[in-house]
Amino acid sequence: MGRIIAVANQKGGVGKTTSCVNLAASLSANGHNVLLIDLDPQGNATVGSGVEKNGLTHTAYDVLTERCTLEQALITSPSGGFAVLPANGDLTAAEVELLDAHAREQRLRGALREQAEAYAFVLIDCPPSLNILTLNALVAAHGVLIPIQCEYFALEGLTALLETIRGVQASANRSLKIEGLLRTMFDARNNLANQVGEQLHAHFGESLYETVIPRNVRLAEAPSHGLPVLVYDRASRGALAYMALAGEVERRHHLSAGIDNVLPAQ
Repeated sequence: MGRIIAVANQKGGVGKTTSCVNLAASLSANGHNVLLIDLDPQGNATVGSGVEKNGLTHTAYDVLTERCTLEQALITSPSGGFAVLPANGDLTAAEVELLDAHAREQRLRGALREQAEAYAFVLIDCPPSLNILTLNALVAAHGVLIPIQCEYFALEGLTALLETIRGVQASANRSLKIEGLLRTMFDARNNLANQVGEQLHAHFGESLYETVIPRNVRLAEAPSHGLPVLVYDRASRGALAYMALAGEVERRHHLSAGIDNVLPAQ
């Protein structure tokens, strides 16, 4: 089975979807079969992959509510070359429908059981909240990649997610690990960003990716064209950073530390 990675942070605006789309495109460019699963009702990862989110026959909503299989809902990104389980506003209804459903947190894991073997990497773009959709991602995943912006409330906002990960590991997914923490929208000229980066390194050590994603205009422009930045501007700083991240993810495959070793002591 390939590596299933949930890209999660309950704080919005930290580059979560940008990281998911561009890491998928970079891993695909490196020759891997990649599946991107959009679990955010906003459908931004779907659009950023070059897929029109409105008028889809099947979406993540249909898979989670068992109206169709995962294979039936998959679309190939026309720009990135990876497979996409798309999402749109319909996914909001799944949150309500799953409230009283049997094994509601296991739906995505069950859907992935057979298809995951076809992919070297499965990336799950989680919504910016700790709800049943995020829980499905964490139960299905082997690891969690946490994009984090180096700003004043960065560490405080991380606490709730780490507690959720501990809870999922204790109750539903013992093998869940921290894949790594990724500094995004980083400006090395900003003293606060550097200070927060040092704090993250002190808390998480080797679990912090060496790769840093810079603030980059081309990276910000790419989603409006439905393109990963690697396709939009291959020579941009953003594209080079995500290619570096892809290499780092490949090197960490099978080498990530257990959650007990990477979470700060309580």
